[in-house]
Amino acid sequence: MSGFTAWLLRHLTDEDAIGEFARMAAADPDWPRGPDRLQTFTRHLESSGATRAALQNLTDAWVRYASR
Repeated sequence: MSGFTAWLLRHLTDEDAIGEFARMAAADPDWPRGPDRLQTFTRHLESSGATRAALQNLTDAWVRYASR
């Protein structure tokens, strides 16, 4: 596995919002495998009825991922 999901899963033990989001993604059996675009993950969360906080955590994680 590579890309955003692989990066995110490396943060499972972080004690911050990214870590919390990573744990949520890891527990989601329908978490997208790709394509590696922010829109892919946003659509998934929106279709799952995600909170604004979850969507913001996704955006924050994506920004960190993209700036690495």
